[in-house]
This record gives sequence, C-alpha cells and structure tokens, in this order.
Amino acid sequence: MTTSPLDRIAGAPISWGVCEVPGWGYQLTPERVLKEMREIGLAATEIGPEGFLPAEPGAMAQVLADHDLHAVGGFTPLLLHVPGHDPLPVAEQLLESYAASDAEVLVLSAITGQDGYDSRPELDADGWRLLLSNLDRLTALAAERGVRAVLHPHVGTMIENGDEVRRVLEHSAISLCLDTGHLLIGGTDPAELTRQAPERIAHTHMKDVDAALAAKVRSGRLTYTEAVREGMYRPLGAGDVDVRAIVTHLGARGYDGWYVLEQDTILAGEPTGKGPVDEVWESAEHLRSVLRATV
Repeated sequence: MTTSPLDRIAGAPISWGVCEVPGWGYQLTPERVLKEMREIGLAATEIGPEGFLPAEPGAMAQVLADHDLHAVGGFTPLLLHVPGHDPLPVAEQLLESYAASDAEVLVLSAITGQDGYDSRPELDADGWRLLLSNLDRLTALAAERGVRAVLHPHVGTMIENGDEVRRVLEHSAISLCLDTGHLLIGGTDPAELTRQAPERIAHTHMKDVDAALAAKVRSGRLTYTEAVREGMYRPLGAGDVDVRAIVTHLGARGYDGWYVLEQDTILAGEPTGKGPVDEVWESAEHLRSVLRATV
C-alpha cells in the first residue's frame, strides 16, 4: 500500500462486542456496527466471526460496498497442533471470500480446541512441530492467493507468552499480527517486540490495557473473560500500552499495514446512549494524533 497511515485505520467488530465465543455477550447487528464504523471515519473492517457478514463472497462484498468499507481480512481461529486435523481446507474456503472482497490479511490464531480463552493445554515437542509446520503451510497457501498470513498471539491460545512468540519467530516464516493488548497480557512488552523485530510485523491490532487487571489474568486471579468484563481494555491512550513507541518503531521501518482498532468488549444487553462507538472514536482520535506526530 502507498496510502497515508491515516487512511489505514480499520475497525474490528469485537470493539462493538461481536465475538465468536459462545455466550460472550449481547451481539449488535452488522448494520449498526458497519454504519458506526463509517461515521467515525474508519476506512475498513475486519470480517468478524462467522455469521457477522454473509458467507457467500459476492454478498459479503456487496454489504461492505454498501457501507463504503474495505475488507482488511479477519481473525481466523484454527486448530493447528492436533494430529489428523488439517486446517488448510477451512482456510482455502475462507480465502475464496477474500478474493471477492479484496481482503489482504489472514489473521491466524492457534486455538486450543476448547471454548473460550480462560484455560489452555501445554504443547509437547510433537505438537510444536505440527503447529509450526501448519503455520508455514498456511503462509504459503495465503501467498498463492495474494494474501498475507499473520499469527496473532492471543491469551488462552497455544501462542500466548513471550517464549512462545520467540519460538514462532525463530522456527517459522510467518509474520506477526502485533496485538498490543494480548501481548502485554501474556507477558510480552509490545513496544519492545516492535523495536526488536519490526520486519516481522505485517498487521497490528491496536489495544490499550489496564496493566493491573492484566497482571491478575497472568497470575490466575481473574480469568480472561472476567477481566474483559471488568474493563481491562481501555481506549487508546487511557491504559498502559506505549502506543507512541509502537507507532514510532513501525514508522521507522516503513510499516505499510493496517492499524486495526480492537478493544474487546462484552455487552450485557442493548446499549443505552451511543454505546461502544464512543470509545472506538476516542481510540481513533488518539491514534490519529500519534500518527500525525510520529510518522
């Protein structure tokens, strides 16, 4: 891409509480979410969980066009470490819809096979070999279709903490989705990772985090879901992530990917007042100010 970074700010449906986890919370309609994305000046959206947008590629493309939004790609939870389970057929089907909507990034998450993100098993040596092999296979598959595959380190998945992220960087060719919140919660300083390996970052999920609540998740005093409910995610600039340092390191490397505003939210019911869009707008304005000052 050759556009200004200010034109590469996108939204994610989970900032409006739309999530693939069963029982996550009240789900707003796609019509409302997409309309509000455009109202606050976002250029694009991630595709969201299954059922948020139409599955048929042409219909998906039409819904996005109706809202004047580009499709960035989407969060794709796949089982990558289980023998006898091949993740490629699911990815191939998904990439067909990418072609129709010109989506650019396949955001992979190495799920555990359990519902939710509150616990996870340990990988043995064979599991690691299979996971890393599948990451490289998916990277090649996406590249054949002109799409960039990235791995999203994520709390409650097989790639969560700093040692696991380093192992992926050392033993796989896949690029990273820098999720500033999940990295911090998992014990990795996202600004330091960006300084050390900016060339491996091809996509960003911009979150801010209350570090005190994140520490409770790491210690087991709160589950991930409980912490989200308590407000662990904050609008950009209102938490403990060094947003300015991250943007500065990426800009110095010539980063030309998307900045996706993604603040995991759980809704108890139909919002009163404006709802989640207010905090997404706050994040968008903060990111714009940082980009203008640093890039």
